[in-house]
Amino acid sequence: MRSEGAPLDNEPILALASRADGPRADGRRVIHLDVGEPGWDTPAHIREAAKDAIDGGATRYVKATGTPELRQAIAKNLGTRLEEPADPDCVVVFPGAKAAIFLAILATCSPGDEVLVPDPGYPLFAEACRIAGATPVPFSTSGDSGHQPNAAAAAALITPRTRLLVLNAPSNPTGAIIAGSELEAFAGLAQAHDLLVLSDEIYSQFVFDGVHRSIAQLPGMGDRTILVDGFSKTYAMTGWRLGYAVVPRRLVEPLARLLFASASCTAPFIQAAGIRALEGSEGWVEARRGELIRHRDLAVEALNAIAGVKCPRPAGAMYVFPDVSGTGLDGDAFAERALTDAAVSLVPGSLFGARGRAHVRISIAASLPDLEEAMNRLHAVFARTEVDNAGGAST
Repeated sequence: MRSEGAPLDNEPILALASRADGPRADGRRVIHLDVGEPGWDTPAHIREAAKDAIDGGATRYVKATGTPELRQAIAKNLGTRLEEPADPDCVVVFPGAKAAIFLAILATCSPGDEVLVPDPGYPLFAEACRIAGATPVPFSTSGDSGHQPNAAAAAALITPRTRLLVLNAPSNPTGAIIAGSELEAFAGLAQAHDLLVLSDEIYSQFVFDGVHRSIAQLPGMGDRTILVDGFSKTYAMTGWRLGYAVVPRRLVEPLARLLFASASCTAPFIQAAGIRALEGSEGWVEARRGELIRHRDLAVEALNAIAGVKCPRPAGAMYVFPDVSGTGLDGDAFAERALTDAAVSLVPGSLFGARGRAHVRISIAASLPDLEEAMNRLHAVFARTEVDNAGGAST
């Protein structure tokens, strides 16, 4: 099964956000709830660490897999958060978590392989598979349970060519986490069919309901899991490009070769900033989590007040993913109407797979005033649409 998607050389969400910034006849400022970017600044102590490192001469090549100091700091941090020791020698640093995902798929997949990817799911998963010559095979999530990744749906699609299983929790775009029993079911599939697992956990510190648990923590999974995480979301470092993966030891060298060939290394002064982020107070992260919970609750209540919109309460990440089909529009048409009539930029759910077509993805990481204003604009536009439809007018 081949899943269609936008090419990497035209990143669809960033392109959409750029288009939305064009001049408007009504003079209104477009409110961006599209790109998954925190609405707050990188903390001052992290910025200062980068400046200090530059002044100290950390501007030259370093080892492709990362500085020993950052790899050690990542291993220590993961050991605390996941209650599972991490080996610094199995930590690989990348210029962004996106690079970690892309190169991990290139390192593990070959032409003819099949890769199970979530639908709806982050578009890079499927596109990286195609570039590697592998076939992405979308497995469905359960919409009735908040888009919970479904191990039974994945199991039904496994063939002798299946090489890799991709998980993402909390999920982009749905915000779903994977319940303990379901996570164990996925682990059982991986072991029974000798699959590698790529577990994208970039939103792991933004869990609102429940507790984050990595599949790498389960018995027998450490040596078959590629755990991807990074600094972009948690520490508001999207433009810094700093991510990492904890990988089975046998994959360290192949990834190091790909890294050296494609990027040489991640900037050492940025790695120094990463160390400061991990060693700094976690109170800042807790405060941002609390802020996102308030934003989530506001958005869910406001969206469910629009006739025809059904918005489940996400358990984590920084998005809501409402079903808008009850308005008579699919996600693409809803997003177009939101931009044209409300000056609010959303992401059509179709960018995340076939099962996202009835949805839109809305980032809740904007400032609270912007989020409130966006919700008011959407309610005004779609309430007016409902009245127009009731009166038989064309909308």
